[in-house]
Amino acid sequence: MLYERHVLHSLGIAKIISFLPGEKVLDVGTGGGFPGIPLAILFPDTNFHLVDSIGKKIKVVQEVANALGLKNVTATHQRAEQVNQKFDFVISRAVTQLIDFYPWVMGKFNKQSHNKLSNGILYLKGGDLSNEIAESGLTVRQYHLKDYFEEDFFETKQVVYVKI
Repeated sequence: MLYERHVLHSLGIAKIISFLPGEKVLDVGTGGGFPGIPLAILFPDTNFHLVDSIGKKIKVVQEVANALGLKNVTATHQRAEQVNQKFDFVISRAVTQLIDFYPWVMGKFNKQSHNKLSNGILYLKGGDLSNEIAESGLTVRQYHLKDYFEEDFFETKQVVYVKI
């Protein structure tokens, strides 16, 4: 269950994009390190900065990153709005509605894009998102994870991409 619902779900983002060496990725509301830690393992030359507003969760993330010897992960106890760096991509796992999430991260993106997919948000979400997307006013591309994974868990899961 941990593997399917957390690790494999996090790696769904890797079905959509291959992060490039040197790219910077912000994981907002990382919780226990998902999706950031599994992606940092898969993309060791990409820099991941994991943030969460709950300090205990970040302590666990730091311990996990240290135990795994991940040199490409930093983690801080702060809200996304407080982050003062620029990133190529922002990733997250269903932290809140898109209409609320977008203002937290806008202005945190590098202008120059080097990846096949332009800089933007890669947001793991589930269920019927039509109302949420319409309400956000954002132009998105939806990638259905059931197209990549056979497990029933992925039937309604998606990666929502917002180009910045």
